[in-house]
Amino acid sequence: METMRSSTISSSKRSVFETGCNLTAQGEPFVWSMAGGLAIGILMIVAFLVLILWNGLVAFYPGPIRMLHLKNGRVMAGEPIRSELYRIDSQKLSQMSEEARRTVMDRGGYSRRWLYKTGNFDLYNDDYRWVDDDDIERIETPNDLVLIERREWGPFIGTIQMLNIDGEKITDPSEIARRIDHEIQHAAARFEAIRTLERDRIGDINHRMEAARLALRKVMMKPNVGAAEREAAQKRHDREMAEWKERYEVLEREVDARKAEDSRFRVVLTDVEGRQKEIAISQIVRRIPANELTTFGRLGVYAGRWWELVSAEPREANTEGGIFPAIFGTFVMTLLMVVVVAPFGVMAALYLREYARQGMLVSSVRVCVNNLAGVPSIVYGVFGLGFFAYTIGGIVDSLLYAEKLPNPTFGTGGLLWSALTLALLTVPVVIVATEEALSAVPDSLREGSLACGASRWQTIKYVVLPKAMPGILTGLILAMARGAGEVAPLMLVGVVKLAPELPIDGNFPFLHLERSFMHLAFHIFDVGFQSRNSEAGKPMVFVTTLILVGMIAVLNATAIYVRNRLKRKYMTGHF
Repeated sequence: METMRSSTISSSKRSVFETGCNLTAQGEPFVWSMAGGLAIGILMIVAFLVLILWNGLVAFYPGPIRMLHLKNGRVMAGEPIRSELYRIDSQKLSQMSEEARRTVMDRGGYSRRWLYKTGNFDLYNDDYRWVDDDDIERIETPNDLVLIERREWGPFIGTIQMLNIDGEKITDPSEIARRIDHEIQHAAARFEAIRTLERDRIGDINHRMEAARLALRKVMMKPNVGAAEREAAQKRHDREMAEWKERYEVLEREVDARKAEDSRFRVVLTDVEGRQKEIAISQIVRRIPANELTTFGRLGVYAGRWWELVSAEPREANTEGGIFPAIFGTFVMTLLMVVVVAPFGVMAALYLREYARQGMLVSSVRVCVNNLAGVPSIVYGVFGLGFFAYTIGGIVDSLLYAEKLPNPTFGTGGLLWSALTLALLTVPVVIVATEEALSAVPDSLREGSLACGASRWQTIKYVVLPKAMPGILTGLILAMARGAGEVAPLMLVGVVKLAPELPIDGNFPFLHLERSFMHLAFHIFDVGFQSRNSEAGKPMVFVTTLILVGMIAVLNATAIYVRNRLKRKYMTGHF
């Protein structure tokens, strides 16, 4: 009996042991671990996207404006942004009244405070303020409070005291409400007309005057030019400059007249404490009667702000207005990078896989290419600045733009050097992906093509490359995704906080590769960490991040669509 029991126990132990061995042998724990890792990765991506979407989509929705009567007798107004619980320290607790102290202690020593967007930076020297619930006596939402978005100094929160329409002073609130939006539209038209004169027509004259000056300097710098030719060049320059100066003075007088006309249309604003601010109506972007808006009215303001974001230029240290120059710069730079990296990366991979004799040297080259993918991006920025901008750009300036020196043209950061630097950064990704795609093409296809009499290049062109194209596009997708989000190298080779001119304009050669540009990734860094108020820049950070993620998604989706078309075309392959 005892022998049978021991036999049963040992059999049970052996069964458990064998079951454990089988479980490990089948790899079930590792499968669970891999599935758990995948689930955690997907959860992190979803959480990131939800965070960006939530904070980005609600950033432009207008909230109500509250008037707060504080217990210390002061009055303030603002738009509530968020609230938080915090523990009150002993010093502040001792300064409270007995009733307030008892209320706080009943809540465990915690109190709630609200962050209000108060605006009026030119009056308060601050545009956000924390207010404790225990410091508020009462809250009102009067209908006459409005939020005025201005071109300078940020928003103004208060009331409209008076309109001065070409000498006609209007103080009746109902008349002001009836006419103010109409006057804002007319003022915006005057502002755009002045801006068009200054930036387009006067800017074109300045460009032509600079071209005439450089043409004269170029003639004067030539060592073999005679005195007669120099004198003729000088006379031609003087004649052209006199003509352009005359046109410039005419346009300058027109601008002065339009500005004088615009200054006759003004508005007097008053905050809740009675302080007044008089500005030109043309400095107002929009008026938002937040406490009178219906749901459709708020959606209209919301849509208008989004349109301004993607179509206008930034204002107020990039924390307000639009990001169109950054969107444009990111798109153009990414396309230039792809145009550069695609042929070089594919040609390098073709040579390594199809032509180079496999051996120690080729293996070393592959190791170096793989290692390049792990080099910090700032190193590429330093190389781009030193080699592309200072060395190559300096040579280009000395050969083609000597008349502009010592002011550099290509000898400093610009769009071209940024695209080349990021192409150098992403070319290892393209090479590795292309090599993998080429190696996946069966050798039987190559042998069959060669057996039919095709040359090696014809085999590669008509057989190998079409079959490998989906994999090559995968490498380009990865390159675009990495290049579009880089910041560190761009800070050294061309990106700027605010670009006065786009890389494309109406002056020859139309696409100006030497110009600095704005970039969405750098815009996020600049607004988030270099703005005067982190709270003012936080909505723009999330919105710009949402736009950048969306742009990368659109570019990748386009490339994926092309790749899938190629897959269906060559579906007999191994992709």
